[in-house]
Amino acid sequence: MHFHKLENNTENLTRYIKYGGLPYLIHLEMDDETVFDYLENINRSILFRDVVSRFEVRNVDFLVRLITYLANKTGNLVSARSIVNFLKSQNVSISITAVLNYLNYLTTAMLITGVKRLDIQGKKVFEIGEKFYFNDVGIRNAVAGFSPFDLGQIIENVIFLHLKIMGYSVLVGKNGEREVDFIAERKGEKVYIQAALQITEKKTMEREFNNLLAITDNYPKYVVTLDEYSGKTFEGIVHLPLRKFLTEFQ
Repeated sequence: MHFHKLENNTENLTRYIKYGGLPYLIHLEMDDETVFDYLENINRSILFRDVVSRFEVRNVDFLVRLITYLANKTGNLVSARSIVNFLKSQNVSISITAVLNYLNYLTTAMLITGVKRLDIQGKKVFEIGEKFYFNDVGIRNAVAGFSPFDLGQIIENVIFLHLKIMGYSVLVGKNGEREVDFIAERKGEKVYIQAALQITEKKTMEREFNNLLAITDNYPKYVVTLDEYSGKTFEGIVHLPLRKFLTEFQ
């Protein structure tokens, strides 16, 4: 917002959600064809220069399939085995070891970041199954295509990026059968964050707030949504609109 000299409004939040935040965007016309062509080129450059060339990758077709799969599964739990099983359904055979290697290549190239799960009750970090987020949400949208149906996933990715920018270490929370989107820790202090598209329906509100209410410690808890209004706290849980979260949450 400051870099592009933009006003703090819904239109410019949508622009960020759609196109991401790479600096070179300041030189481009803000239309889908121009921006996504640029972002697709950036993605290809990273894949071929920072992954294929650096790690001497031979199975380029699988690499492209993998990054597309991760873009479509943003914010979903993913394991090497689930990827192998998905590819089997596409008549593609690859080993779990190869999948793990390729995920590591993409992470090392800083195209994606993997986030592990923490058992909140047992304080144990699970070794299998994690979520992957793109380090620029615009590249994610260029790979998967931008669709309003994916806004929930994209918002989750945007929240993750802001937490990392603010210096938090981030985990996904598991509390029994409930999931907490983010456990963010910095200097020994924690915050819990649940992401949702909107909380206009009572059922959605109960689900998102109850996941946080089930956590028994007293660290701050937030529900972040695309709603423009700020709701009151509910049993100590704060509702924040995404735009307010990105501009005020430190």
